[in-house]
Amino acid sequence: MTKTHHPYAAARQDSTLVNVTQLAGFDEVIDVRSESEFAEDHVPGAISCPVLSDAERARVGTIYKQQSAFDAKKIGAALVSRNIARHLEASFAGRPRGWRPLVYCWRGGSRSGALADVLQQVGWRVGRLDGGYKAYRRAVIADLDERPPQFDWRVICGLTGSGKSRLLRALAQRGSQVLDLEALAAHRGSVLGNLPGAPQPSQKMFESRVWAELRKFDAAQPVWVEAESKKIGSVRVPETLIASMWNGECIRLDASVSLRVAMLKDEYQHFVSDPALLGTQLDCLVAHYGQDRIGAWKRLAGAGEWDALVRELLENHYDPAYTRSTLKHYPHYADGVRLEVTADSDAAFEELAVQCLRSAAK
Repeated sequence: MTKTHHPYAAARQDSTLVNVTQLAGFDEVIDVRSESEFAEDHVPGAISCPVLSDAERARVGTIYKQQSAFDAKKIGAALVSRNIARHLEASFAGRPRGWRPLVYCWRGGSRSGALADVLQQVGWRVGRLDGGYKAYRRAVIADLDERPPQFDWRVICGLTGSGKSRLLRALAQRGSQVLDLEALAAHRGSVLGNLPGAPQPSQKMFESRVWAELRKFDAAQPVWVEAESKKIGSVRVPETLIASMWNGECIRLDASVSLRVAMLKDEYQHFVSDPALLGTQLDCLVAHYGQDRIGAWKRLAGAGEWDALVRELLENHYDPAYTRSTLKHYPHYADGVRLEVTADSDAAFEELAVQCLRSAAK
């Protein structure tokens, strides 16, 4: 996205300049960029308080190009002032005297300076991100390259439907360090993995979410993660992270086909209630299996033959693909500790989590 400078009057910038490593020292992070900039990516946990909306930025830019810089500054200053007043009355009215906000924009210039100056005059101790979002993005890219090799990765492997994500949740409930990439990507990592009502984040936003999680981890403790390929739906796992995962120790989760079928039916209830949606997703596999087989799978769905359909998908699509990918990318898979899923219950996965932690302590 092209970033256009819109020249409204620069505010007096006496707020404290801080860097990305100091984010945790503030009570709230405020992104003053436009709504589309915020939607593409932002500091995790930041709130959106644009000082110029997308439409307003376009208007000021047009005036700057077609009329004059002076006219653009007048219009821009009025718009910024009105928006800041609205944020003070709506978003910040209840903030206490000791509130410490951090403000950022695209480059750490006029937009963040305008809001920071007003907040400073109110009496709040304001921080302003030095270099703005651009500096933040550089820090994310550098951290995603440097941090992953520092951790002891424990990779949960297992055929589709064996409960890998469920085991991760059980480990997290016991206080373990867990990186749930599928949750961060809003996708279950397969052709049928779209989550209903939950669009995937942009690539940059996914990386921001991963970065925020990695910053929480202690390198002296193992990090548990599910075996993944390079892509989860439409987003890519950062290169250094996936390489570190591929080199991690493996835990092999085994479950019978009948148990996997039962757990998958629970997990994919949205397809059971909407076979047409499933048919649309299955069309993505026509190039691999041909119209005849896809048509047969659709007929099973239409007839409500879910056990037969899920078993067919596992044995003919998911299991062969997963086995090839795992053997190719995870060299320690054959040496991994094997755990048996005995039941579709919380208690069973809590026991598996205990077994995982015992294996990591040896």
